[in-house]
Amino acid sequence: MDWLNDLIIEPIEVYFNNFLLYLPTLTSAFIIFILGIILSVLLSKLLSRILRFSKLDRVSQKLNIPEALLKGGIKDTLSGIIGKIFGWTLFVLFTLISLQAMKLKPVQLLVERLVLYLPYIFTALLIMLFGYLLGNFIGRAVLITCVNAGIKTAGIISRFAKYAIFFFALSVALEQLGIGKDTVLVTFAITFGGVVLALAISFGLGGKDLAKGFMEKRLNGEKDEIDYL
Repeated sequence: MDWLNDLIIEPIEVYFNNFLLYLPTLTSAFIIFILGIILSVLLSKLLSRILRFSKLDRVSQKLNIPEALLKGGIKDTLSGIIGKIFGWTLFVLFTLISLQAMKLKPVQLLVERLVLYLPYIFTALLIMLFGYLLGNFIGRAVLITCVNAGIKTAGIISRFAKYAIFFFALSVALEQLGIGKDTVLVTFAITFGGVVLALAISFGLGGKDLAKGFMEKRLNGEKDEIDYL
């Protein structure tokens, strides 16, 4: 039965002993992670309330910030947005700390690379947020303009303009992350050409009735001259 002891029992005992030695480290990492979740939620709500009591939302209303956010599809207040950003930032930091506390070399190397990469991720997220707000704003502006001009395809044109800006912002964000650097210029050319085409179509459809009336007046005027002769 020595072979059974060598092949099965001893490896299991070694694995179990190593697990018991590693268990305190794993427990501390788990506690840090849970603590990060609790603190991120509590401090996020606390910061939002402090900013709300400091009349930040009233100041933002005077600056028409809520209206701009609403046009971008964001219904939350400025204090709520800042609180959520702060909470998610804390959550990410505590997650990285808990991963470091596990003392696993592959995980530690991954965390170190991720920390160096975080500024690029943050910049890419800001670009995406700006593109989202700008896309919704431009989409609504195009929709209102086309509806006032009596264009039947106003919804299609506005959605095209909105998603074109979304796609361009996504391309720039990916370029910031080092993904698809060569596609940004192509995307810009396609987006710019698409927006120009959408504007041309909207002006063409909007000026259809005007051109029709102008041509009818011209033809009626020429007909009157012929009848007069």
